[in-house]
Amino acid sequence: MEIILVDDCSTDGTTELIRNQIEKDVDRVIYHTKNMGKGAAIRSGLKYITGDAAIIQDADLEYDPMEYPKLLTPIMDGKADVVYGSRFLGGGPHRVHLFWHYVGNKFLTLLSNMFTNLNLTDMETCYKMMKAEVVRQIVIEQNRFGMEPEITAKIARLKCRIFEVGVSYYGRTYEEGKKINWKDGFKAVYCIFRYGIFR
Repeated sequence: MEIILVDDCSTDGTTELIRNQIEKDVDRVIYHTKNMGKGAAIRSGLKYITGDAAIIQDADLEYDPMEYPKLLTPIMDGKADVVYGSRFLGGGPHRVHLFWHYVGNKFLTLLSNMFTNLNLTDMETCYKMMKAEVVRQIVIEQNRFGMEPEITAKIARLKCRIFEVGVSYYGRTYEEGKKINWKDGFKAVYCIFRYGIFR
């Protein structure tokens, strides 16, 4: 296993923590000189993967890294090219909160499915595990959360074998640092149309 860590110009002491305690224990650290967003961070990190599969992990630990084997199993069994970890299929503990986020997520997933002809239950999930050969065919253009529908549309266009597995979810509140907001929802709708229709 290799760990590629991207510090998207943190201002809360994370950079110092990485340099002093974490940098020596991971395979590579990429430091952005200005904050560019989740999509930009993932784009930076994926360039350096050397393994057979890659998974995205947010540092806030809303998703449990102990569940990586659940996502890896369909790939190892030769059945999947891409595996999404769905927060809505069950299979683990879920924090109960933010009703309108749930509604927005279901709406965006439905809209995305309409243009990709997939039947995903959780398009916006952080956990997207992909074979390296799939990763190398995708160029992420979006810098923020619009990369979620963008990646999904591009994976669908590649005719990948996509599986979903249920994962745990320990969601945060805004007071605890959650960043996504209603503006990102509108951008996601734009990206669903942009990558679902025009490319």
